[in-house]
Amino acid sequence: MARIVCVHGVGKQQLGEEQLLKEWLPALRDGLTRAGEPGAVNGGEVAMAYYGDVFLPPGRTLSAADPYLTAADVGDGWEAELLMAWWAAAAEAEPQVMAPGTAGTMGGVPVRVQTALLALSQSRFFAGLAERALVLDLRQVRRYLMEAEVRDAVTDRVKRAVGPDTRVVVAHSLGTVAAYEALCALPGHGVRALVTLGSPLGIRHLVFDRLVPSPADGVGTWPGGAGLAWTNVADARDVVALAKDLRPRFGDGVVCHLVPNGSHAHDATHYLGKAETGRAIAAALR
Repeated sequence: MARIVCVHGVGKQQLGEEQLLKEWLPALRDGLTRAGEPGAVNGGEVAMAYYGDVFLPPGRTLSAADPYLTAADVGDGWEAELLMAWWAAAAEAEPQVMAPGTAGTMGGVPVRVQTALLALSQSRFFAGLAERALVLDLRQVRRYLMEAEVRDAVTDRVKRAVGPDTRVVVAHSLGTVAAYEALCALPGHGVRALVTLGSPLGIRHLVFDRLVPSPADGVGTWPGGAGLAWTNVADARDVVALAKDLRPRFGDGVVCHLVPNGSHAHDATHYLGKAETGRAIAAALR
């Protein structure tokens, strides 16, 4: 089994394990080099827990196009609320993004959703992401958190990838939620390090309160034994990682770092190439 298990984020339903590893592995090695540990990992020691195909509709292949989605497909409840949170965070981080509540951004839910999507199209964070892709990403997160069969299918992929030799689980975006819940469901696992990148785990009402197992008294379950080291890495302008510091939700055992990822604040490879990520991985492999 792999010593390092990687867990990707949303929007990868048209890819697969090997394609993602071609992106992740060089960046992971760069992070180890930045941390003073060049050559610490070979390709055969790293696996990708791929789950993107779980979100493909029945009867479609990985080469099929995404469904054409528009603002009208954004649900009034959870999806719209998360979209508004992304909009507020993007406006705070980037001055060119029109802020919620300014002239022309008021109105009912359909109007606000369309305005939010328009405003986010001006964000460098969401540059190049078509409206339908953004709506599809929202839907994937909502489906994971609210559809038990989807959640079980995704976390099962992670649990099957983690074996007795696995020492590190490094996860990005929605993958951090799946990795966290999978490790919580594997009592006695031998993973020494959980490394979360651009994680939404700390978003209180939308994500944190919906975790399995449920948080007790406002504190989430620790996803392993006393020997597990948890490192969380976030960019200050990462809109998906709305709560950069996970310690208020999971305790002081989480070591949290802020890193500069440039205009692609949420990019997985930018996170993987940082020394902070490399040090967390290297420490667990020694």
